[in-house]
Amino acid sequence: MKIVAVEAIPFAIPYRTPLKFASGEAHTADHVLVRVHTDDGIVGIAEAPPRPYTYGETQESIVAVIGGIFAGEAVGLSLLEREVLHARLDRTVGNPTAKAAIDMACWDALGKTLDLPVTQLLGGFTDRMRVSHMVGFAPDEVMVAEAERVRDTYGITTFKVKVGRRPVSLDVGACRALRTALGPEVELYVDGNRGWTPTEAARALTLMEDLDLTLSEELCPADDVLGRRWLTSRTSVPTVADESAATPGQVTRELLDGAATMISIKTARTGFTTSQRILHQCEGLGAEIVMGNQIDGQIGTACTVAFGAAHRHSSRRAGELSNFLDMTDDLLTEPLEIHGGELAVRPGPGLGIAIDPDKLARYRTD
Repeated sequence: MKIVAVEAIPFAIPYRTPLKFASGEAHTADHVLVRVHTDDGIVGIAEAPPRPYTYGETQESIVAVIGGIFAGEAVGLSLLEREVLHARLDRTVGNPTAKAAIDMACWDALGKTLDLPVTQLLGGFTDRMRVSHMVGFAPDEVMVAEAERVRDTYGITTFKVKVGRRPVSLDVGACRALRTALGPEVELYVDGNRGWTPTEAARALTLMEDLDLTLSEELCPADDVLGRRWLTSRTSVPTVADESAATPGQVTRELLDGAATMISIKTARTGFTTSQRILHQCEGLGAEIVMGNQIDGQIGTACTVAFGAAHRHSSRRAGELSNFLDMTDDLLTEPLEIHGGELAVRPGPGLGIAIDPDKLARYRTD
């Protein structure tokens, strides 16, 4: 089970339509396939999605840091030496999705070596999760049509609505249009990607009090320290910390400072090892979590559902597991499928997924 090589392969797959939100927009999945090879011929896989507007990483920087630093730190270690691996990776600051992809590829390799699913190794609570779909900026009628299509086609009844535009009436109107069209049985929550000030966010939430929103995520920046505390204290809608709580220390700060009441866990930025630490931390503090989405492709989505389904605490809410539907293609030999509003964990050892070599050859950019 010794690691003998780590590959970082850039690839690019277009989205059917751009996904737009307050901190940026995505037209193409310019991701990085990470493969961890062991001395017994096992290959673990994961995907690193660059998000320069959130973490500062680019496709080029992920390839460079893995090839130039992280691969050398990993080679020679056993798949079981996770603490050693993380201690070595953490000597280099930042680069969260590069580190996370290596971690998850190691878990995939370990599952294949032991002939066990990763979700069983992590906890094995259930084998599926309910799905939440993310709706990006567009005219109201386009957002409604997208939500209705996803509901009718895939049975999804939970929607995360991107907000953070100015004036706030744009997003208030969009959420109202969605609630009117979808009815009271559908769950709606909002994500501002730090687009508003605390007072703008407070005004928007007041105007949407009758829409039965279940969550509000990152409506204003974490640097608005007093404003975030004030906003969270005055609203009955639970406040989710996402990009402001990417490490265990940041999770503690956000929760104990009163700046958030819930935490979004994204395996794309904290892998399986650190995500599990954050999940147990939230359990101990009595904070709920939601499994978030880093605009992952199918590889990243398979990782998210494997982790989310493995734990009781993370499987309670619908996970953000559907944004791969916006991509024109993917790299897997067998595409993920959402049925009845749920996504099942892939059976089989590791993550239960395999890369199609022809598709990789078509989309790789190195």
